[in-house]
Amino acid sequence: MADKQTLQIDKLLQTVVNQNASDLHIASGQPPVLRLSGKLVKLETKSLEPDDCVSLMKSITPERNQQELQERGGTDFGFAFGEKSRFRVSVFKQRGHIGIVLRRIPSEFLTFEQLGLPPVVRDLIMRPRGLILVTGPTGCGKTTSLASMINYLNDTVDHHIITMEDPIEYYHKHKLCTINQREIGVDVPSFPEALKRCMRMDPDVILVGEMRDLETIQAAITAAETGHLVFATLHTSSAEGTINRIIDVFPTNQQEQIRTQLSTAIIGIISQALLPRKPKGLVAAYEMLVVTPAIANLVRENKSYRIPSSIQTGKKYGMQLLDDALFNLWKSGLCEERDIIFRSNNPGELRTKLQRAKAGVFDEDPEDEESDEMK
Repeated sequence: MADKQTLQIDKLLQTVVNQNASDLHIASGQPPVLRLSGKLVKLETKSLEPDDCVSLMKSITPERNQQELQERGGTDFGFAFGEKSRFRVSVFKQRGHIGIVLRRIPSEFLTFEQLGLPPVVRDLIMRPRGLILVTGPTGCGKTTSLASMINYLNDTVDHHIITMEDPIEYYHKHKLCTINQREIGVDVPSFPEALKRCMRMDPDVILVGEMRDLETIQAAITAAETGHLVFATLHTSSAEGTINRIIDVFPTNQQEQIRTQLSTAIIGIISQALLPRKPKGLVAAYEMLVVTPAIANLVRENKSYRIPSSIQTGKKYGMQLLDDALFNLWKSGLCEERDIIFRSNNPGELRTKLQRAKAGVFDEDPEDEESDEMK
């Protein structure tokens, strides 16, 4: 029985790889579903019964995770599908039955150019210390951007890189760097514990998969202050929102101190959104904040509401607002209007800008001429 199911899951995963889908959804009462270029597409096969879902789950889920599923109603893990791809898997119960979502993690790393990352990222990640945050909603490609940055360092400098991930997605080989990847729940119990131990392991670069709680955020900021380059992710959609989210995690009486610490530790924030690309595929838009002394002051003085206008006037430092990046995707014909409005941080303002552009009026920034010369 198990062999037949293994064959069936292999066939499904092969379909995911062949069609370049990002996810595979398995739920009883319908056929397996692929996510292709952001849209859900049902496979033309028979509907899955609850028993099919259980057998498919058992054919890929490690014993430890099957136990967690029973105790907690859900579990996450990663596994390799031959040489072709890795998958991040979420298994859960719904209406008493098993549901599974598998996210494909490509085995090859993409370059900054392929991802369309702002060029200034290359300078930021070569800095000897500081906190770089990659933010955005779930499934916007944060992991892929970070993997690309780690891979660039691995090709360029001799660093000791420690990653803490839940679960590990991209696997890195030692090239110029020595890279140790620790999986939360397998190699180490929690993010705070991993960070505490990490400081004794002579790291140059630390990647914290997710800053989930006060303890982790505090430890990441301290690590960045004490001479390490720290990468971390948050589920925020703008640079301003990211600063506020970090500060708000702390009790009021600690917020001023954290503002001061954060203003010296943070060197950049990349907020990204993933959009359907015309005619098919996906494209990313990025907001880029580079922390200058002036912006560090805004963080320290609790004036984060002034960050967006500082980004707008900071083009010469490589900064850009998410909405400007979205507008440019529309202007160059890569994305539909409704998709860029949907991802926007200020939909009202962006709509006005689009209407003006359609009427032939483009709002030119005074910075534009200057930034063209900088390039």
